Amino acid sequence: MPGSVPPVPADLQLDRDVLEWVALGGAVAAGLALLLVLFALGRVRALNKKIRRIVAGPREAFGGIDPSALRHVAVVRYDAFGDMGGRMSFSAAMYDDHGDGLVISAINGRSETRSYAKGLKAFGSDQQLSPEEEDAIAQARRD
Repeated sequence: MPGSVPPVPADLQLDRDVLEWVALGGAVAAGLALLLVLFALGRVRALNKKIRRIVAGPREAFGGIDPSALRHVAVVRYDAFGDMGGRMSFSAAMYDDHGDGLVISAINGRSETRSYAKGLKAFGSDQQLSPEEEDAIAQARRD
């Protein structure tokens, strides 16, 4: 008869109880796999929330700007020596909203260039600042 299932030989037939146990075992395994997937998904969602809080935290608190970013910058160019022109020497100040950062200066002479870096803490330095470096800090504060 077309479309009918041929009978299974008697030696290949499984006991109905064995088939029920196999089906039950498969259902239990599928249920455990589903629980593991749901648990993993919950962990991923929780980590995603933590990451969003960490990334968005400081920016939300300060109107979208990170106060620890070096965002105040100014460069002052000058002639370090009277016999040289072109304003090839410079002092650059860069610091965050709290005045913490650094000042970099390059003094250009005829035969050599000297570079200096000085740390800033609350708009001041432990090292003596030149007038040009102080000018760069002041200009960056105005911007």
